[in-house]
Amino acid sequence: MRWAWMAVAAALGVALSPAGQAAAEDQNPSIVIEQLRSAGYTVNIDRVGSAPLENCTVLSVRNPQQVTQPVRVVDRNGRGRDVDVIDVVVHQSISVSLDCSH
Repeated sequence: MRWAWMAVAAALGVALSPAGQAAAEDQNPSIVIEQLRSAGYTVNIDRVGSAPLENCTVLSVRNPQQVTQPVRVVDRNGRGRDVDVIDVVVHQSISVSLDCSH
């Protein structure tokens, strides 16, 4: 469950630290949003100002949320059945704040 967020953070260079935050701020908002969507996130955008997206600055990427559902997996090998329960991500969302007041 947590590995998905860590993978996105690594791909974007967005660790929850001041240096990582600076890396997100330096990126084009369209690229940040598209990378998150490509990773399977529903992206919630909040913005200040009404400038076009290409003129905005990323202020923060925060609040990753995942909804999981337990799924039974049955492995029928030669010695019988092995039943495992794994968590499958059914929905994930994240928030991106933009400054579009330029």
